[in-house]
Amino acid sequence: MPQPMRRPRNEENAVELRVRAYLLMLFVVAVWGATFVVVKDALADASPLAFNLVRMTLAFVALAVVYRRHWRRIGRRELAAGSVIGFFLAMGYQFQTAGLARTTPSKSALITGMVVVLVPLFSAVKALRPRGARVPGWNAFAGATLGFAGILLLTVPMAQGSVRFDFTSVNLGDVLSLGCAIGFAFHCLALGHLSPRFDFQQLALLQIGFCAVFMAASTPLLEHPFLHWTMRLSVALLVAALLATAAAFSIQSWVQSVLPATHTALILTLEPVFAVLTAVLFYGERLSLRTLSGAVLILSGIALTELVTTTPAGGAHEASGC
Repeated sequence: MPQPMRRPRNEENAVELRVRAYLLMLFVVAVWGATFVVVKDALADASPLAFNLVRMTLAFVALAVVYRRHWRRIGRRELAAGSVIGFFLAMGYQFQTAGLARTTPSKSALITGMVVVLVPLFSAVKALRPRGARVPGWNAFAGATLGFAGILLLTVPMAQGSVRFDFTSVNLGDVLSLGCAIGFAFHCLALGHLSPRFDFQQLALLQIGFCAVFMAASTPLLEHPFLHWTMRLSVALLVAALLATAAAFSIQSWVQSVLPATHTALILTLEPVFAVLTAVLFYGERLSLRTLSGAVLILSGIALTELVTTTPAGGAHEASGC
């Protein structure tokens, strides 16, 4: 009997590597989704921006040890790039955590998930579009429309006795969460411009370091920081700093060297799904029909932006900028 053909060893290794990358990225996204609930719970013991500052400082110390060999090769160009990326990372996290203290974990996660829609939308501006990134097609604008319609359902109550939206009653936490999505979108665009020019270890280290610096400068100006050390707060800080920041950023950097950018972006769309599931199962959050409708619109907008291809295969660069 003829023997079945076996794959070449290098092809088997490549498949194994991709499977490992998919599983690791899925793990990272699940951790990011779960941290919305973990951080929300811990904010009873800390002010939002003080929590962020300690989180980023711990993450920077961890990365500084892991990537200690890369310090010698850091020059002015690397410092400039790290400061730009770190600024937008700090903007995203400051808005996110301040918003999370004032809204529910599921709403915060769903609005933050709009970053997947905002990146290609902002890429319509030529000056913001990273080199090689495709010009956004009709699906990016349609996805943005669906996403913002979902945000309206999630965040803007109806006027009493009317079918009109009451914008005067919008929750501040939801507005801050939208600012977070904008900050993270610019962070993705900055990475798209700068990451091809530098080692990912240097950028991972410097962006977290500068993020901590910007947080240290802004926190006393924006709130009266406080920390009440409890076991709940300590666990949340360790999970957020070491697992969801230091480890997750390093894993994502490696994964993006193995998988196409579109595959990574598609896995990232699952973050709000994990966050909503965690909020319902462990935080006791209940989703109304209106909330579910808004969630479906946002997730549909994200899927339309990421799943529908508007360029021929082998045409424009796959990445949307992140």
